[in-house]
Amino acid sequence: MTTAEAALRTAGPDDVSGLVALIQSAYRGDDSRAGWTTEADILDGRRTDDEAVLAVVTDPDSRMLLLEQGGRTVACCQLERRGEHAYFGMFAVSPPLQGAGLGRTVLAGAERFAAAHWGARELHMTVISVREDLIAWYERRGYRRTGVMSPFPYGDERFGVPRRPDLEFELLVKSLG
Repeated sequence: MTTAEAALRTAGPDDVSGLVALIQSAYRGDDSRAGWTTEADILDGRRTDDEAVLAVVTDPDSRMLLLEQGGRTVACCQLERRGEHAYFGMFAVSPPLQGAGLGRTVLAGAERFAAAHWGARELHMTVISVREDLIAWYERRGYRRTGVMSPFPYGDERFGVPRRPDLEFELLVKSLG
């Protein structure tokens, strides 16, 4: 199935458990190693939970977009309206399908949604700074590194259990205008 045959839509409460499973599989544990976006070498624990995803799905200033192929959720992302910009997060593609263009499809759809529905001028995201391959992927899609860093929330297991002491987030930004 090609990316053209995939359907991007806004998630609802009935989609929450499937989204949590997808996000977890893309970032943590052995299943994530089938793709290139794994965080399994830098973080253990959960990436998210039902409560956090449900909060995004039900918040009027947020959306979870999901991509379906053949009736199955294969990719997703979070968008949050923040004034003149939107925040992009919880981006996940099913590990066996990574590299097939689904991520580009979701990212482009998120950019269009934020600009068209919220009038966002920029899309912001934070990426763990040691994820050089992932940052390079975003740079190839027009995102720029800002050098603005924020600390990783060590001790808050909602974000995972770090396997190394040097984790921090870098802000990446893309103009949507």
